[in-house]
Amino acid sequence: MTTKILPVLINKITCVIELNAEEVTVLDQVCGDGDHVINLQRGLDALVELSPELADLEWKQALQKLGMTLLSTMGGASGSLFGTLFISMSKAIDESEPLSQSGFVSAYSQGVDAVKKRGKADAGEKTMLDVLIPVADKMQQSLELNESWDVFLENVGQAAEQGMESTRDMLATKGRASYLGEKTIGHIDAGARTSQLMICAVVEVIKAGKKL
Repeated sequence: MTTKILPVLINKITCVIELNAEEVTVLDQVCGDGDHVINLQRGLDALVELSPELADLEWKQALQKLGMTLLSTMGGASGSLFGTLFISMSKAIDESEPLSQSGFVSAYSQGVDAVKKRGKADAGEKTMLDVLIPVADKMQQSLELNESWDVFLENVGQAAEQGMESTRDMLATKGRASYLGEKTIGHIDAGARTSQLMICAVVEVIKAGKKL
């Protein structure tokens, strides 16, 4: 799979976030500042404009540029964290060989580890990491079991959905939500929801056969 798929993925993600913007905003108003979707859409709009350029780069350079763009356009904690994810993934990619499935899994896992360090957070604290970490774990597990590409993708989507849903009964301990105490219990974390939506959008595109 080459970077030619990036414009397709970015457009799909942009549409999915737009379709679910109202729901996510309500979630973020309960447990956050209420601006998560606005910040995310600002970053996605910048990526849409950048799409043709990203499609002409190698993965290492594309992910670096993608991360830097999100870092500079999104703002807020999410911009810092998503920027960190992609920039760290870029650093983990070996330019001397084509990006393989195992290479992507390793890069993604290193990106997630960087997000954990930047956010000083881990699984179980009602954040986007409750989606990102299970997805990384499931990818690695599927790789080790040598499961088929279809099963791999199915597992990724399921891990994202289960991780997102798990935040519903969690007590928030990070960010503004941490000040609300038990009021956050019973609500899905907005960052976990958008992370799940984006990951599942990627899975849907690839499943549809757009392996460019």
